[in-house]
Parts: sequence; C-alpha cells; structure tokens
Amino acid sequence: MTSGIFGVAVSGLNAAQAGLVTTGHNIANANTAGYHRQSVIQSAAPPQLTGSGFFGQGVNVESVVRNYSAFLDSQVVRAEARASFFTTQSAQLAQLDGLLADPAAGLSPALQSFFAAVNEVAANPASLPSRQSLLSSAQTLAARFGEIDGRLAEIARGVNSQLSGSVSSINSYATEIALLNERIHVAQSAAGQPPNDLLDQRDRLIGELNRIVGVSTVTQSDGALNVFIGTGQSLVVGNQATQLSLQASAEDPTFFNLVHRQGTGAAPIASRSLQSGSLGGLLAFREGALVESRDGLGRIATVLASTFNEQHSLGQDYDGAAGGLFFAAPQVAVAARASNTGNAVLAASHADVSALEVSSYRVTYSAGSFLVTRLSDNSTTTWASLPQTVDGFMLNLASGTPAEGDSFVVEPVRYGARNFSVAVDSVARIAAAAPIRSAAVAGNTGSATISAGSVNPPAPLNANLQQPVTINFTSPGTFNVSGTGTGNPVGLSYTPGADISYNGWTIRISGTPAAGDSFIIEANSGGRGDNRNALQLAALQGAQNLVGGRAGYQSAYSQIAGSVGARTREAQISAEAQDNVTAQARQAQQSLSGVNLDEEAANLIRYQQAYQASSKVVEVASRLFETLLGISGR
Repeated sequence: MTSGIFGVAVSGLNAAQAGLVTTGHNIANANTAGYHRQSVIQSAAPPQLTGSGFFGQGVNVESVVRNYSAFLDSQVVRAEARASFFTTQSAQLAQLDGLLADPAAGLSPALQSFFAAVNEVAANPASLPSRQSLLSSAQTLAARFGEIDGRLAEIARGVNSQLSGSVSSINSYATEIALLNERIHVAQSAAGQPPNDLLDQRDRLIGELNRIVGVSTVTQSDGALNVFIGTGQSLVVGNQATQLSLQASAEDPTFFNLVHRQGTGAAPIASRSLQSGSLGGLLAFREGALVESRDGLGRIATVLASTFNEQHSLGQDYDGAAGGLFFAAPQVAVAARASNTGNAVLAASHADVSALEVSSYRVTYSAGSFLVTRLSDNSTTTWASLPQTVDGFMLNLASGTPAEGDSFVVEPVRYGARNFSVAVDSVARIAAAAPIRSAAVAGNTGSATISAGSVNPPAPLNANLQQPVTINFTSPGTFNVSGTGTGNPVGLSYTPGADISYNGWTIRISGTPAAGDSFIIEANSGGRGDNRNALQLAALQGAQNLVGGRAGYQSAYSQIAGSVGARTREAQISAEAQDNVTAQARQAQQSLSGVNLDEEAANLIRYQQAYQASSKVVEVASRLFETLLGISGR
C-alpha cells in the first residue's frame, strides 16, 4: 500500500514540478521575440487491478508543447511581409516625390525661367544683355536636368546598395534556418519530443527572413522546414541552404538582377514574382516609379532639345549666319549584350520625338528576324530586316551580322537629361531672326500686302533659301515667279491669303494687287532687330510636342510628378492599412501563443498547491510506513 501511495505522491510531485518549471520558463520568456507559450501535457497513469477494483497509480507527464497554430502564425507571416513591402516602397517613393515636386529644386522653375528669357529675346532681339540672360537661363536649365537625373541615379545606387544588404541577410538567415533544421531533427529523433525552444528560434528567423522577402514553407516528416520564395524557388531544403546573389545585367552593368544559385549555375528570379517583403518593395520601386521617372525626365529633355534645335536651325544669328544647334543633339543609347557571338553593330537615331515612349527596348535576333520588345509593357514587334522605325526612333544595322540569340538594349530617352547641355557658346550665335525677309516693290498701285514670311522645317535649310525671288502680278488674279532656282513658274492663279512656298520659305499675300505690282523675298541682311525666329522659339513653350502631340514640356513634367505623388500616397495608405491588418493578425496569434503573466501567476499558485498536496501525501505515506515498522517490532 505504502509503495503505491509513495508512487502516486512522487508522480504528483514530478507533475507539479514540471508545471512549475514550465510556468517559470513562460514567465522568463514573456518578452522574448517569437516565443510561444508552453504547456505541460499530462495523463493518468495506467491503474492497477485488484480484487477490489482498479486503483490509480498517479500521473504521467507526456510532453511539453507549444501553444501554436500554423494558421494564425501563417497569417502573421503573410501580413508582416506585405506590410514590409508597402513600408519600404512608401519610404522610397517619398524621397522621389520630394525631389520631383520641390517647387524650388524641381524642373518647373527652370523651364519657366528659360522660356521667360526666350520671350525677352523675342521682345528685344538686338539686346545683348537679353541674349546673355537667355544663354545663362539655358545653362541653368541644363544644370537642373543634370542635377535631377544625378539625384535619380544616386537613388538607384542607393537601391542597389540596399538590395545587396538584403541579399546578404537572406543568405545568412537561410544558413541559420538550415542549421536549425538539422538540430531540430537530431533533437527530435533522440528524445521523441518536440524541441520547443529550437522550433521558436526557427520560427523567429523565418519571420525575420519573411520581412525581407516573402516566403512560403512546407514541413517535412522529420520536422525540417523547407523555405521557398518567389514562384517556388527553394531557399532552404532540409539542412541545405541555397544562396541568392545579385548579377549585373549583361546590357547595363549598373542594373543588378536577383539570381538563384544552383550548383555552378544561376537562374534569374523575376522581380514581379516578389510581391512582398522589403526586397519586393525595393524592386517594385526601382522597376516602376524610379525607372519611369528617369525615362520621363529624359524624354522631356530629348524632345525639348530636338524641337528647340529644329526651330533654332531655321533662324539667323546676330551676325547673319544660319542658326545651328542650340542644345547638344540628343542621342539614342545602344548597348550590346556582353555574351553576343555575332559581330553586328546596331545603330539607332531619333525619327519623330513626339512619338517617343517612356521605355527602354530589347532587340533580339532570333530565327532570322529582329524581335523588338518594349520593356515597359513587354509588347513585341517582329521585323525580318532593318532599318525600321518604332515609337519615334529608327533602328538600323550599321555593320556586321548578328548571330542567333544576340541581344541589344536600346534606350531612346534614358540619358536625355544627363546629356542635356548647351551647344551655343556665344550670345551672337543665338538665332533670333529669320534668314529671309519680304517687301513690296515701291510703286505698287494695288492694295495687296505681303507677310514677313517664315522658313519651312525641317532643318537643314534649303540651299536656295536666301536666293532673291520676285513675284510679279500680271493681273489682279495671276502672277509669275522668278528666281526660284527650280524654274520660273508663270501664269499662276492668285488666291488672297493663300500660302505661297518656294526655296524652303512660305509667305502670304493678301488684298487686291494691281497688274504690274511686285513683291520680293530675299536674304535678311542687317536683321539684328528681327524677332521672328525668337517668337517661334518662344511658342514652343505651349506646343504639344510630347505623348503623340498631347502634352507640352511643362505638362509632361507635371504628369511625372503627379504620378509619383499619387503612387506615394497610395503606398502610404496601403502601408497604414497593412499595419492594421498585421496588428490584428498578431493580436489573434498572441491570444493563443503569447504569455499572459496574470495567467502564469495563477498557474504558479495552482502548481505550488499541487506540489504541497503531493508532499503531504508523501508525509502521510511515511508515517504509515513508520507505524508498520513499529507494529512489526513488538
């Protein structure tokens, strides 16, 4: 009997002690990140059969388990990954928004100042101070383009640095998780019980990894946890960790792609497959707002330089020479992939700048054809041969022969802002005047008048532009033309106010001429006070020369800043909403797995009382045993 009583009492002591130890462990780890509250699982010991029935044999401590819910923990993991994605994206967008929308440091003030200076020259074409002001404003505009582009490039370098740090952290976490998988497997195999604290350590590491790159997990039968990212790329399998790395693009060494190392090979990971975690937020920002903003700024610079140069080249400078380039001519950047095996040299040039898109392009030679992919939307055009024109630029095979699979990246606008510079080096070279002028011959008797005339685009100027041309009216309804350089048309019908074009110029004659009236179009000698070309240059400020003729320079920049601002606000709202979702998921998880100190304090009292009660049973059993010894000794 006493042996049975002692056994029951000792089992009670052991169970109470296990409860006290577990409760103390919970209290000690109340503030430990990733800790799951532990509980003792106990059951009644198998009873002993006697003639009087079954007598209990005490209690068995079966196990110590975590209060863990895979569903609740997975909710927290997913919510935290999305929250990290939006928070990172919001932070990056905020600095971009601050740069583009700054009323002092943005492009808008420099654009307005430049065209104000153009208008000043149009008002005072012979004024050298006005011309100097225009030259200074143009240099300020070029500097502003360069500063904004340089800041965008700096942000891109910062993103690359953060990507590198993120990849290092991912690899470190993956290695630690693989080691924990091994330790958990060994511990579980040896004891047949779950190593709760090791499991918590592994879950904490997975949570921290998940905040960098969204992960999914699969539990193996041996307790190991396999970790996957993206569209299923394995990061940890059992006790083996796969490494990620950044690899410079073959076409653009400043652009780094995320790759998945497998043995001696490396498979690229599509950025669009990473839609959670801070790494995904960085990639989404880099390949979305950052690239689009830089290309958009480059497009404005490219179109402004091209259209201003076009009109400036149609004018005449202070010394009477034909106008040249006002800004450096924009170029299309073409880069061949380093692994190309053919010797083809691909060339590209701007054709219609109003049709330029905010995008780069990949040209691939495959199966005897050229595949041109617009990277902004991955739309592809296939051509059997070059040259061809797409989205405002022309592609041409300059030399050599492409090999199967050869690839090139074409960037029509990417470096437009960086390379934007002033080509005019003297105030005298500003072409404010038109190179031709018109006049009525003295003695005309009719009421007809002639317009000042304008030069027809495109540049370069017609070789016969300044050759004197005379329009002679043989009657009020007909006229002859002499000096055109292409023959002398006669007997032409006159329509008041209609365009008359020869030698690259256009004039209009209005009113009623008399027979014998003449008009002359000739070189504009001594035209320093002429402002006709300056007026045309000033009119470019309101011209719709971008987005297929639907936007001007200022509105195109406003679209960029507005788009970034809208994305910034959207990311901020999404981050706030996701933080709330995360807090709710964490609260639900903690309600099950978190340590409640009040509850643990109650458990301490409960287990203390159980321990004291079991001790009392031991005391009673001991006295009974002593009584038996006393009886037997008589």
